[in-house]
Amino acid sequence: MKKFKLNILLAMGVSLGLFSCSESFLDVEPGTSILDNNYYKTVSDAEMALVGCYDGFQRTSSNGNLSIYVVSEVLSDNCFGGTGNTDGRGYQALDRFDLSQSPSDANLFNGTWTDYYAAIFRCNTLLSKLDGIPFKEGTNTRNRIEGETRFLRAILYFDLVRLFERVPLLKVPTTENLPQAEPVETYKLIVEDLKFASENIPADAYPKSKASENDGRVTPYAAKSMMARVYLFYTGYYKADDLGITKSEVLAGLENVISSGEYGLIDSYKSLWPAASYIPSETANTLDKSGYIGEGNKETVFAQKFNSTTDYNGNIDGNRWLVMMGMRNTNWSPYGKGWGACTVNPKLVAAYSDNDTRKKASIIDIVGEGIKTFDLKDAREYTGYSTKKYTPTALPDGTSDTGGSKDNQISQDQDYVLIRYADVLLMAAELGSPNAQTYYDSVRKRAGLNGRSVSLANIQEERRLEFAFEGIRYWDLLRQGLDVAASTIAQTQKVKSGAADDEVVITADNVRKTRGFMQIPNTQIIISHDVLIQNPGW
Repeated sequence: MKKFKLNILLAMGVSLGLFSCSESFLDVEPGTSILDNNYYKTVSDAEMALVGCYDGFQRTSSNGNLSIYVVSEVLSDNCFGGTGNTDGRGYQALDRFDLSQSPSDANLFNGTWTDYYAAIFRCNTLLSKLDGIPFKEGTNTRNRIEGETRFLRAILYFDLVRLFERVPLLKVPTTENLPQAEPVETYKLIVEDLKFASENIPADAYPKSKASENDGRVTPYAAKSMMARVYLFYTGYYKADDLGITKSEVLAGLENVISSGEYGLIDSYKSLWPAASYIPSETANTLDKSGYIGEGNKETVFAQKFNSTTDYNGNIDGNRWLVMMGMRNTNWSPYGKGWGACTVNPKLVAAYSDNDTRKKASIIDIVGEGIKTFDLKDAREYTGYSTKKYTPTALPDGTSDTGGSKDNQISQDQDYVLIRYADVLLMAAELGSPNAQTYYDSVRKRAGLNGRSVSLANIQEERRLEFAFEGIRYWDLLRQGLDVAASTIAQTQKVKSGAADDEVVITADNVRKTRGFMQIPNTQIIISHDVLIQNPGW
């Protein structure tokens, strides 16, 4: 299932109050009969509102605003900002942690900010209405719905607190002008929400055996896995362990995921990714997709779902950031054209051994793969390498290989896998599982590598290679400490921009002065009447 389809407008009062209106709209009759005062009356209403919460979560990546996935890669040492040679330099401001690269970009994250708070508003509204819904006694429907909703709220806040650190913490559906909370307050709510989800969503609610029906729904295993990611980031970055959950409890949650029997490693690494496994036909305008394991496979613990049915009339359910990752205006089947963001750092390419199967599955080698249509004059920060895991795909004739309207810009529908089983294994090893060596070696063996002694340093290096271009590396660096992140990201790298020699220069001081956090949108500071305070370095 690509998306939990909702066929009516999800106004329901869910988004009311988030956006101001001009006077001419104040007296307009509502376009739907589903409003706050006549909704949330039945269990079916609650189920539909839950779909609305998933939809809100999806819209953080489908609205065309700056997505956390792209940001996470640009900020890391995996990639440079890239894009087109004549484009604005917003991505360079992020890549260098330096607004002087694009001084007019005071609102890089404004759409991101509003998308996330709109989604949080939906979750808070549903949570506030559950007590008034007559759930049948003896069922766990209410707790399941609450658990799924609280997981979604947790992941939304986790993204916000990692991006901006101090953010307004809304626990109820309010439009109150709240000041920024201290990060520990936000993290404690995240932990409380994930605890509830892990304890109250039934283990058999969404089994892998029915992934075609329920892929993308929250399971207790997803909550336990996300808890580990939250715990490792918070305790690593802040050097504190005060979130109300212990290391042993977090590890026990991961061991439960592992022992559940629901998950496993796919035998072939490249089978996890469409562009890595599709083979263009030499005689017909088709792609052989038999090598792709497909969505909802046993390695997927939690994914953000997308559809190819986005249009220009208000339907928003596609993966809008995927087209950013494609080679700049270059179709070379199975790879489809894109906007050229996140050119790959040659240092990452060199970090893979030649017999590591993840290298070819993760990276497009533009020269090595004989891609002859690439136009250097149109590209910025060309390194010779592009990302392969998340990139558009194209048929041999260069047309877009998507459903819907086959519009390269809006019809991308590759799911974003937030948590893979390999991550569960490596997090459990990092947290000190008695089976750490076995877990660690199993990940390496799948990549065609021999085992080696398990250590924190080796685990971090394995994570770098295993999860390249999956939106994880930057946060793994940051949780090792600001100095580690700054010194690792800092570099001078020769590139080509517009076919001319260029350099990417990233200084450790620029990373340090921001403390690794991003710019609060200036529009939001103005709207708040300066209740919001800008982060250092921006």
